[in-house]
Amino acid sequence: MKKTLQGLMVIALALAGSVFAAETAQEANVRKLVQPTFREGVKIDSVTKTPYSGLFEVRIGSDIMYTDEKAQFLFTGEVIDAKNGTNYTKARIDDLTKVKFSELPLESALKMVKGDGKRVIAVFEDPNCGYCKQFRKTLATMDNITVYTFMYNILAEDSKTKSKNIWCSADRNKAWDEWMLHGKVAPEAAANCNTPNDKIFALGQKLRVTGTPSVFFTDGTRAPGMLDVKTLESRIAAAAGNSKAN
Repeated sequence: MKKTLQGLMVIALALAGSVFAAETAQEANVRKLVQPTFREGVKIDSVTKTPYSGLFEVRIGSDIMYTDEKAQFLFTGEVIDAKNGTNYTKARIDDLTKVKFSELPLESALKMVKGDGKRVIAVFEDPNCGYCKQFRKTLATMDNITVYTFMYNILAEDSKTKSKNIWCSADRNKAWDEWMLHGKVAPEAAANCNTPNDKIFALGQKLRVTGTPSVFFTDGTRAPGMLDVKTLESRIAAAAGNSKAN
């Protein structure tokens, strides 16, 4: 009996291995067929068979596209479950773009604490970003929150200068709010004042931050663009729950 069970286990494992190999070969074949669709030099990071409608996920960085098994069609956009509203594409991208919040160089960010500061977010902002200024007004209405702000200079030639002046101010947080909320320019920084500008720019590029504001939550998820209070509150609560679960 024991030998029979062992034999069945071996057969089961062999069958599982052959299925996996077949799927891997199929994915490899789809990759081969779809590669010519892209311009020379574009590297496909992965091709994965999805559980919905026979589609294959084609991933380039954190960009997701879909194709069929013959690579006759290439789909861009979101795959949404018509019955329950689940956005499979968004969930996949959220997973791909997660960061380790604890590894962010928070010492190179401005730190604003309101109330007990228990709820924590990090945000990449450019001093010339109009949407960031609007988002600052949203943050000003919230309580019991800690906001780490990385000054990410990508929008204008003088963004780096403005960030330096603010960083080198006696009260960085006040100088940032004075500029972002009231348009009051920070005093010119001393020539020998060092800033984390280059470090933050490199970090943003590494994390594929392509626009400001971009908000990062404690569970590693992110939200590009300006969020309203209701959405921000919801995302902070969800991130806190996910962090505890993990």
